[in-house]
Amino acid sequence: MKILTIGRVGQLGTELARQCPADWTMTSLDLPEIDLTDPTGAAALIAEADADIVINAAAYTAVDKAESEQDLARAINADAPRAMAQAAAAKGLPFLHVSTDYVYDGSGTSPFKPGSPVGPLNVYGRTKLAGDQGVIAAGGPYAILRTSWVFSAHGGNFVKTMLRLGREREKLTIVADQVGGPTPAADIAAALLAMARHARVTSGGSEHAFPSGIYHFSGAPDVSWAGFAREIFAQTGITCVVEDIPTSSYPTPAERPANSRLDCTSLHRVFGIQRPDWRAGLSDVLKELGEIA
Repeated sequence: MKILTIGRVGQLGTELARQCPADWTMTSLDLPEIDLTDPTGAAALIAEADADIVINAAAYTAVDKAESEQDLARAINADAPRAMAQAAAAKGLPFLHVSTDYVYDGSGTSPFKPGSPVGPLNVYGRTKLAGDQGVIAAGGPYAILRTSWVFSAHGGNFVKTMLRLGREREKLTIVADQVGGPTPAADIAAALLAMARHARVTSGGSEHAFPSGIYHFSGAPDVSWAGFAREIFAQTGITCVVEDIPTSSYPTPAERPANSRLDCTSLHRVFGIQRPDWRAGLSDVLKELGEIA
């Protein structure tokens, strides 16, 4: 199996490279080899690549900054995935694309299903939705994996921020009315590789085509940001007190969805992939960071 991964240095790209089976070949592209602000150039690299499947693990993820960098966010999150999916479709290659819970409006308390109505609240969500739509419209085999609240030992994320602030302060006020599933990047990578393995099984003239569609994948159980922080501190022994606050007390440039719960049953039904326990994933990350033994 020859995999072309877009996005080498991010949380997900790092984990994909780590977990790639020894008998597979993974080519990972990032700057300067590929520039996602140039969709045409990005598509050309896929057209020229010797690959069996393409995984797009790259995105513009600065949610608040996207409000003032709309053109940049749109180029990376919408225009580039559309162009790359078209190039993959022209070669008949499955295109696996990572998306987000932010395509939904966050209303209610029920988990969103892949077919639930969309209604992003911010520029980031709108550009990611446009990217999803472009991937589907490309017409080739594809899978869109919408996930949420990604964390790992690499890059910037909520876990690393809490570790830093928890040691600097005696008390933190953290939003408690936004609920979702924290998701270890390692588990997302494992899910994508399992989906890629399925693509290999169903390719080459098999009677079963690649099961194209939108799928959800997030950690369990669902929790608030405040609850997530408490678990980080509980596992590390940090004594910082967490005080619950409403979203209204922590205004940000980009509006966040209150409900980020995702229904992941279709991923389990089609690919046999279950929701991971994010608390176990958190322990693994904390061990890697040297926070716990």
